[in-house]
Amino acid sequence: MEDIIRLLPDAVANQIAAGEVVQRPASVVKELLENAIDAGASAIQLIVKDAGKTLIQVVDNGRGMSFNDARLCFERHATSKLRNAGDLFRISTKGFRGEALASIAAIAHVELKTKPAADEMGTLVLIEGAEIKEHAPVTAPNGTSIAVKNLFFNVPARRNFLKSDKVELTHVEEELYRVALIHHDITFQYYNNGSLILMLPATNMRQRIVNIFGQHLNDKLFPVELNHELMRISGFIAKPENARKQKSEQFMFVNRRFVRHSLLNYAVEKAYAELIPQGSHPP
Repeated sequence: MEDIIRLLPDAVANQIAAGEVVQRPASVVKELLENAIDAGASAIQLIVKDAGKTLIQVVDNGRGMSFNDARLCFERHATSKLRNAGDLFRISTKGFRGEALASIAAIAHVELKTKPAADEMGTLVLIEGAEIKEHAPVTAPNGTSIAVKNLFFNVPARRNFLKSDKVELTHVEEELYRVALIHHDITFQYYNNGSLILMLPATNMRQRIVNIFGQHLNDKLFPVELNHELMRISGFIAKPENARKQKSEQFMFVNRRFVRHSLLNYAVEKAYAELIPQGSHPP
């Protein structure tokens, strides 16, 4: 019988992985912001053009990468966050699949500039559709800048699947809010089509909520604090009169990672049940 099983070329395998990791521009934003946080950044810029279809750029002042790591980070299953299987049960970073950058590079033009503070020169890596075009020393500031251009340029069917710029930008901003809310000790700047949209200085949790959602919430927030031998719960809830028809202002985090969990949401809704109209949701 003739053999029929074949190993996929790397380019094809990466595009398949990209379909799992990168569903829309917001997926790229999530991965890049989380990488910047894992790099120890205290200041992060997010720059988007055309709702991320033309450009998504994240600039941070984190640790940066060495010459070799700057190239290796685009390989599949390459990660600095795991050493062995046991680390899976002690994960303290934002991610560890080792597929994100490889998947992004497979379906976009990527420009990476990075430099550790201890090095005199930085590194430039240019990639188009998973193909390395340049890997060279370059003058660069400390930290990392990664620009993802022309998303889905080589898979037009996926690009056509994207919604309007308004819808895609809403998803991008939602990812930014999820990261910025829980990491209130980091400064964030958000630019859209060349304009500064949001400036979030490092602050406390309450002020970060107000800076994102508006000053009108400042006197309507109640702190929640519970310390138990198994867990600690903290955060803010809003007065019943601030209930909304949508759940767009409900954010829950476990170990500083955004989660959606029906049981957690149900517990909150149940607590407010007698206080808000049916069909409304508490922030």
